[in-house]
Amino acid sequence: MTTKHEATATQDGKLAGLLSKFDDALRLLSQAPTFSKPSKLPRVLDTARRVLLQAGGCAALEHRSMDIESAGVFEGSDWATPQFLVPTLTTFSLKSADANVVVIEALSELRLLAVAKGDYAHPLVSQEHAHHYLTQVMAINLWLLFNAPSEAERETQGRLANISRQLFHHLAERIGYEYVIDQLIDEIWRILKQRPIQVDAIKQMITQIALCQANPDIDLGASGHGADRLVSSLYGPTQACREDPGIDIYRGRLERMDNATLQAESIGFARAMHDTGLVSPYHAVLLRYLLEEGDHLLSEALGLSSTGRDCLLCYRELVHALIRSGVYPATAQAVYGLALLLERGILYQPPVAPAMWRQLNLQLSEWAEARLTLAYGEIASPRARLIEGVLCMLGLPLGVGQGNNPTCQSARALSMWAYNDPDYLLQMVTWAARDDEIIMHFEGQPISSNESISGVATELPMDLDPVSLIVVPHLDRIYAEMGRRCLGREGDPHRWVNPEFHGWWSGRGFSINVDVATGQLAEVDSFVRHFYASYHPYYNGNQPLIHPQPAGIAVTDSAARFIGWHAITILRASLDPNDIMRVYFYNPNNDSGQDWGDGVKVSTSGNGERFGEASLPFEQFTSRLYIYHYDPLERGELATVSTEELDRVKGYLHRSWGATRLPSAALQADQGPQ
Repeated sequence: MTTKHEATATQDGKLAGLLSKFDDALRLLSQAPTFSKPSKLPRVLDTARRVLLQAGGCAALEHRSMDIESAGVFEGSDWATPQFLVPTLTTFSLKSADANVVVIEALSELRLLAVAKGDYAHPLVSQEHAHHYLTQVMAINLWLLFNAPSEAERETQGRLANISRQLFHHLAERIGYEYVIDQLIDEIWRILKQRPIQVDAIKQMITQIALCQANPDIDLGASGHGADRLVSSLYGPTQACREDPGIDIYRGRLERMDNATLQAESIGFARAMHDTGLVSPYHAVLLRYLLEEGDHLLSEALGLSSTGRDCLLCYRELVHALIRSGVYPATAQAVYGLALLLERGILYQPPVAPAMWRQLNLQLSEWAEARLTLAYGEIASPRARLIEGVLCMLGLPLGVGQGNNPTCQSARALSMWAYNDPDYLLQMVTWAARDDEIIMHFEGQPISSNESISGVATELPMDLDPVSLIVVPHLDRIYAEMGRRCLGREGDPHRWVNPEFHGWWSGRGFSINVDVATGQLAEVDSFVRHFYASYHPYYNGNQPLIHPQPAGIAVTDSAARFIGWHAITILRASLDPNDIMRVYFYNPNNDSGQDWGDGVKVSTSGNGERFGEASLPFEQFTSRLYIYHYDPLERGELATVSTEELDRVKGYLHRSWGATRLPSAALQADQGPQ
């Protein structure tokens, strides 16, 4: 029998042997001339992978961080400039099926850990910056500390999934859990302020915080105080469920409560829900119980104002039917969606209430049921899941996210319809969920989602809300087919596709500041002046934007480098609390708070944003804009924007995504950053 001591000795011996091989490979890479380094790198990365899988491997490589970097392991890659690394992108690297990507990411984190602990004086990154970066990385990927590899990870990564977990346990021990928890809590509150529809990942993180608080082996010190509201919002919002007694016990307690106690419960749940945007499973139990207790308590439990209360009373039978069919402990977020739907008053639009009755009785196709079951499991029926999704999308139209999929156009369309034309959205859901087909028209000709060749997404997206899960595959194929029908036309296809795809309210006027044939900037001055004339209240006669408008932006990273084109919705332009004119817009990319470089930081709260909105000062937003729509029948005079303001917009543009797109004449005249 092998003793524990002998097993440890064997592991230590194996690690020592691997480290010896690693040091040899690193020495060969270091000594190699630049042109031959790529041929030496695979041996270094393969040996590092084997080291990282061993106990103590992360610590050993952390001590070698300076040698690893000086040998040229990161040379020629994004990891060569650690001051520009983005914490949110680490998730994709750590989940990669490519072993080299996972290993380089792990080596980079260990390098920054050495910097953060003061063991490596890095020329590009300060000790404070490294520490802050690592706490963000750990907060975003906290699941790696607690969860075993999922089935998807096992299929795509195999043993590679263990490297990320070994790495994060080492980071947590060296950095300290107290930093992770505080950063995680801040991150959760930041995301919740955007009121996303999909909150399962956030609920899982809050569960992990609760486990940390309850674990006597984890010393949180003075940290984690902000977690109490998050944890209680899910597991104990009110006095009767404070100790998280379980659904059945709580239901029994409700049956013994008098009206005054039920009212206190209702108010407590509503306050927690509207504070956080999260709904406790106990809240769903209460709401179903209150169906037999009167609409006054139901209104209190939903936290309705006079607007929502009137809507509830006018459509009492419909609201009761929605609760019975769509509100269960497993679909608790439907409570928040229902409350906000009533607050919006959209049931007063004549087609919406009949369309909701149709939704309640909708017979789902086998394909739709299979998709919903595959994505969400069998705890709740596919029908209940879809009703939850519909309620949440109509209540939170700016909370729609595209997931990790290139389907921003489809996500934008769903959000726009929920925001502006809810009965049309419900029609789309019916066609997709019942008929497995959507037919839209492009310039008078029908396009069937079943007859389209393919969409932008190369595989069926799964990380979506219930409505998007069913509808997006159809919209994606139709959108791609509309683009194919524009082949051969001069100019950008969005000119014709956007109004046909999104709705009649999308302006038929179209402006673009990029020459499609060459990719160079074109007519920037008139592009900017026309945008100001169409959207800026000081230049358009103080006319608020009536309908949300599709637009395209050039997304840049934190170093202001071009990343790609992205679809957004312009919602409004107005003064913020500091009297700065801002553009408020919807971004379907799951988290709108981003750093686009050169001081352009997208705000999601604190500058007059409503839930789900992102915003930028007008001139900064204009600098990242590349296409927009407008009404060609409106007054079309170019705005008399001052030369100073025009130069500031062009300065942001030329220092970011436009830097490599300047026409030769402009390139000679431009002096660059001063």
